[in-house]
Amino acid sequence: MRELVSEAEVVAASGDDDLVVWAAQGMRPGVRAWAYGDAVAVASPEASRRDRLAVRGPAAQVVPLVRHALAEAGPSYRPLGDAALIEQVVQAAPELELAGHFSWMGTEKLAPPRQETSQETTSREVGASWLAESAAPEVAELLAAANPGSYAVPGLPRVRRWAGVRDGSGALLAVAADAWSAPTVGLLAGVATAAPARGRGLGERVCRFVASALLAEHGRAALMVDDWNRAAVAVYERLGFARRRVAAAGLYTCT
Repeated sequence: MRELVSEAEVVAASGDDDLVVWAAQGMRPGVRAWAYGDAVAVASPEASRRDRLAVRGPAAQVVPLVRHALAEAGPSYRPLGDAALIEQVVQAAPELELAGHFSWMGTEKLAPPRQETSQETTSREVGASWLAESAAPEVAELLAAANPGSYAVPGLPRVRRWAGVRDGSGALLAVAADAWSAPTVGLLAGVATAAPARGRGLGERVCRFVASALLAEHGRAALMVDDWNRAAVAVYERLGFARRRVAAAGLYTCT
């Protein structure tokens, strides 16, 4: 096992895999990484509210690497990687169990804006913009009503900033966050649209605004989305994000 101590080493070992490089978080304090053969693992504490162990490589090499990483970093870390890989790792390591499947989506370029419907055109004057820190209570209220399971909420460490769309009266209708971004992979999170405002393209508008800013600053943009949320996946695909099915695992716990 070889410990990696720089972001450049992680990039080289992973082939610049955006999920692994995102997990490295610029190798901020607390992040550790290892390589074994063609496999790489990055232990990233509190990355999108989880202690994540992003992995890549052949399953036969990832399994001993995961065991080494968990022994070094601790049992709270959850292996995360391509779904087929994690399934193979769990099958080969009985101490692990699947925690869930979802999708990682990334892009280096946004798709051109689609033609707006007549309903969306009527609200064209309402653009997305960065919100002031004083808007945090409004953002929290909208998330509680429209996306209570959001990992990104105002006030969390490394949830950097929020963008929003307001109506003519100033009411907040849609939000999205720049959260847990890494130097070369910006992360879009905390997306929500008020129920009465859905179907008007406002979620897509605020996501395009944030994603554009992430691309300008980091070169790549990414997000995580539940596989069951087909409406959200469709929005992100229209924006130009490519879908990658991933899975997470954790140490088996007896109940």
